[in-house]
Formats: sequence, C-alpha cells, structure tokens
Amino acid sequence: MDAIQNFLLGIVSKINMYLSDYILIFLLVGVGLFYTIRTRFVQIRCFGEGMKQVFGGIFSKKNGAKGGLSSFQALATAVAAQVGTGNIVGACGAILIGGPGAIFWMWVIAFFGMATIYAEATLAQNTKVVGENGAVLGGPVYYIKKAFKGTFGKILAAFFAIATILALGFMGTMVQSNSIAGAINNAVPAIPTFAVGIVLAIICGFIFIGGIKRIASVAEKVVPAMAVIYIILAIIVLGVNIKAVPATFGMIFKYAFVPHAVLGGGIGFALKTAISQGAKRGLFSNEAGMGSTPHAHAQAEVEIPHQQGVAAMIGVFVDTFIVLTMTALVVITTLYKDGVPVVDVTKNNMMQVAMGTVFGTTAGSLLVAICLMFFAFTTIISWNFFGKQNVEYMFGKKNAKAATIIYSVIAIAFIFLGTVFQSDLVWELTDFFNYLMVLPNALALFVLSRIVVDATKEGKARKKANKNNK
Repeated sequence: MDAIQNFLLGIVSKINMYLSDYILIFLLVGVGLFYTIRTRFVQIRCFGEGMKQVFGGIFSKKNGAKGGLSSFQALATAVAAQVGTGNIVGACGAILIGGPGAIFWMWVIAFFGMATIYAEATLAQNTKVVGENGAVLGGPVYYIKKAFKGTFGKILAAFFAIATILALGFMGTMVQSNSIAGAINNAVPAIPTFAVGIVLAIICGFIFIGGIKRIASVAEKVVPAMAVIYIILAIIVLGVNIKAVPATFGMIFKYAFVPHAVLGGGIGFALKTAISQGAKRGLFSNEAGMGSTPHAHAQAEVEIPHQQGVAAMIGVFVDTFIVLTMTALVVITTLYKDGVPVVDVTKNNMMQVAMGTVFGTTAGSLLVAICLMFFAFTTIISWNFFGKQNVEYMFGKKNAKAATIIYSVIAIAFIFLGTVFQSDLVWELTDFFNYLMVLPNALALFVLSRIVVDATKEGKARKKANKNNK
C-alpha cells in the first residue's frame, strides 16, 4: 500500500509542480489584476459597502419561497469552505517550504483575489437558475456555458463539474479529515485516526442529508464562533511575544524578495519557490479563482448581483488577512529566527507546537486540534454541497436524486479514507484537481468581464440613488 501511495505521490507532485509554478501563478494573478483594473479597484472602493452588506443584514433570514439565503448566510457557507486546513496546515506548509516570505505572496494573491471573487459571485448571481421546487442552482458551470456557446461550452462546463466533484466532494474532504484526525491524534495519541474517521463520517452524513438550509444553519453559527476563538488564542500568544512581532513582519517582507537567504539555491529558484507556495496555498486558503464559493453566493437573495459580489470580497479578507495572518504571525513569532525554524516541526504539528509555547504542550495541541476540527468540519459540509450542485448539473433533473445519494455515499467513504492515507499524497491529489477547476473558471471570467463591469456600474448607480433619496 505504501509503495503504491509513494508511486502516485511522485507522479502527481511532478505534474503539480509545473501547474503551480507556471500556469497557476499567471492565471490567478492575471485574472485578479485584470478585474482590479476593470472594476477600478473594487476591493478598495467597495470594501465598506461589502462589510455593510454582510454584517448589516446579519439577522436577516431570507430563506423563504425561492429557497435562497441572506447575504450573511451565503457568505458564512462560503467562508466555511474557505476557512479550514488551508489557514492552519496549508499556511504552515507554505512557510516551511517557501519560507516566511511565502505569506507575503499569499497576501498579494488574496488582494487581487478579492476582485476575482467579486467577479465570481456577481456572475453566479447573474446566471443562477431557480428550479421548479424552488431550489436555487448556480455556480461556474452556468456562467461557463454563458461564456462559451455550443458544444465547446458544454464540454468546458462538464470538465469543470467533474473536476469539482473530484476536488471538493472527494479529494478535498480527504485533506480536511486527514488534518482533523492528525491534529486530534497529536493532541491525544490514544485516539486512533481511523476512529476519528468513523465518527466524522457519521456526523457529516447526517448533515449532508439536510441540504443547503441545514449547512447554512450550521455554518452561520459555527464559523463566526470558531474564528473569534481562534483569533483570541492567537492574540494571547502574540501578546506574550509582542516584542518579536515587528521582527516577524520584517521576516515576511524581507524573505518575500530575498528568499534564497533561507531557502538556499539561486535567487531565481528561491523566489519561484516562495511565490509558487504563496499562490498554491493562497488558492487552497481563500479559493478565489477556483470556482468553489460561487456555488454558495448564487444562493443569496439580493436585489442586484453587485451586492453579493461585495459581500464575497469580505470572505477572502477574513480568510487570508485575518485568520491566515494570525496563523503566520504566531508560527513565525514563536518558532522562527532569521527566517528559519528553531525547532524540528512538520506542517501538521507546527501550529500546535507554536501554541504550546504559551499554553503548554498538551493544552496547545488540544486547542489547535479543536479549532482545526471545527474549521475543517464546516469546510467538508460546504464542499460537499458544492460538489452536489455539479452532480445535479451532470445528471439532470430526472436522475439527480439517485445520483446525489450515490455521490454522498462515496463522499462519506472518502472522508474516512482521508484519516488513514498519507498526508502528502492527500494534499497533492487535492491540489491537482483544484488546479483543474481553475482553468475553465478563469477562461470564463476573462470572457464575461463586460457583465461584471456593468454590475459594478449598476451598484454605483444604486448607491448614488439611495444617497440622493435620503
């Protein structure tokens, strides 16, 4: 079994290296830069509007006749997908491989990604379909077909749907369950990983049956609570090590441009490693450009698409500039000196060791395990819903019910398998299918820019009209 896994790991990691080091960087930065310019820096101009759209309607429950959600519920479902292992294990892996400077490049990806995800959410709203039973169907498959007419559009949409089912419904859940099981086992060695897998599979199966309303209900309660708890824990650690925080920021900025000082090799190779790790883990963390969260944003009941677009930007901001940044600061502040770790750690236990420097080894491991468990758990249930949307698209209305049942059973099996597979193979497989999702999604985003720009103008006009009516 180990020999087979090692063989697969070698092949997949080689393919991923070329995809992430070349194609992925140009696509993610290219799309983000393109929309930043086309929307005249919508992530800056409309940031306050996005905060108001999300938190101004936090108690709104628009989930009636059309089967939709409020902006906050849709964002909570999207953030549930975004805030997971990528913010903890993924960030730690990026720092270990790409050095502290990789975090800077994750920030860059996230900044441009806010414009990208604005476009994704806007297009998801613009192209969503309401079924006969009131269920909302939406996501990249619908705007991909709008971008490319005829057979080519159908093929590209089907390619995206299959990649999404594999990436989020199956492979992605393995990463999350693998991280949950590993963190719990690190904190309490007496609990075997397979036991965690069994319990996790049972709980997820119950929630999968409930559909988007149950997922949104869980997400809007669990995500904000766990994010606040995680941030408080991180602030405590940073407070204890407050004198080291300025040096931490210094390392992040310094080694973003001179990574060879800590990674070795030539400046070109080291810089490529730092940037590619930032792009790779940035994608897995905030998912901007991947085409996953538009499935959630399509569910929101808003007056115009622009409103959900600005709400979507807040998800990337919270995911990367708050939660992920807290992880990076805690890890680098406590475990790094002159750009290199002072203790022997892996990406799986790095945050637990860092928290342990303040809370003690056992308590630190347990606290991180609990946070990671809830973060990854909500990601699993959100990703399952995203995959299910694409299963329904692929099999059509007539066969949707049977297909989604089979899909859910397979997904539950993969949740369990993730707790017993090698961590590196699970991550590489997930990365591979994530990259496949990016390709058709990014192409459609480039083609449909006029719709997004028009939505931005409509939002500006609506804001001006509301101001004049006051």
